[in-house]
Amino acid sequence: MAGVGVVGGGANDLQWCFSQVKGAVDEDVAEADIISTVEFNYSGDLLATGDKGGRVVIFQREQESKNRPHHKGEYNVYSTFQSHEPEFDYLKSLEIEEKINKIRWLPQQNAAHFLLSTNDKTIKLWKISERDKRAEGYNLKEEDGRYRNPVRITTLRVPVLKPMDLMVEASPRRIFANAHTYHINSISVNSDNETYLSADDLRINLWHLEITDRSFNIVDIKPANMEELTEVITAAECHPHQCNVFAYSSSKGTIRLCDMRAGALCDKHSKFFEEPEDPSSRSFFSEIISSISDVKFSHNGRYMMTRDYLSVKVWDVNMETRPLETYQCHHDWFIQQFLPDV
Repeated sequence: MAGVGVVGGGANDLQWCFSQVKGAVDEDVAEADIISTVEFNYSGDLLATGDKGGRVVIFQREQESKNRPHHKGEYNVYSTFQSHEPEFDYLKSLEIEEKINKIRWLPQQNAAHFLLSTNDKTIKLWKISERDKRAEGYNLKEEDGRYRNPVRITTLRVPVLKPMDLMVEASPRRIFANAHTYHINSISVNSDNETYLSADDLRINLWHLEITDRSFNIVDIKPANMEELTEVITAAECHPHQCNVFAYSSSKGTIRLCDMRAGALCDKHSKFFEEPEDPSSRSFFSEIISSISDVKFSHNGRYMMTRDYLSVKVWDVNMETRPLETYQCHHDWFIQQFLPDV
């Protein structure tokens, strides 16, 4: 897919626009082309998608024009690059897939854009920049790049910048690796714009964007005996304004809010969010469908949104006993497929 867009047609009307769709409708899609994660940047003008082939495709929103007033919100290809390659861990005899698990944009500080992308083991920081001018009139080399004979240089020239076709370059700036034993399931950029979190099934690490050879383990739920393990970490998210606060969710449907000021290891949570289970609705699938796949803070930091198998829930950070609102997703389909007698 080479183009995707969102168009608002009314107060609550939302339409998706697709352009430059790859292949025919009935053509089988390759496994590597399946999108595994998507993420908008802070302004919403750029949309990054990661796929199972380790590629990152960035779409840019088209600006509204007088000739095409209804095409505002359509996204077309801006840049494509290979973020991760398949690897093999010889010490553990383990294949590491190139599939992109998460993408997170950093707040824009200058003309360039920065984003973090991760597969199961390695996190990379990418710089996305534009170049529409080239320098001409070098003193030490020819225009084709060959170096000139210093003996033949008798005058000095002032290089000039000349316009060229727009070129979008993606260059890796940092590689953060060898810090997770289990598969990385989430990354989150902190509000200080200097640090970020990465989480796997049993631990959460705090990284500095300028330091690649070490990280700080701030959450570790691995028991001494793995047979006593009852839950795993499914997602971690930084607070949008308080750089010391973060939340992480678990496979048991709980959310823990932690404060890094309380200790170097946040083994004790500040707040614990869990909805009481109705005994009458308990079934064989209860533990599976209660697992939270993602958690997000609202822009003001007052609310949290969580996604489990069947619903989206909105939590008030000041009320731990139950969510404010619950929106069912795929509930009727699930009942028909797995619980036909209920």
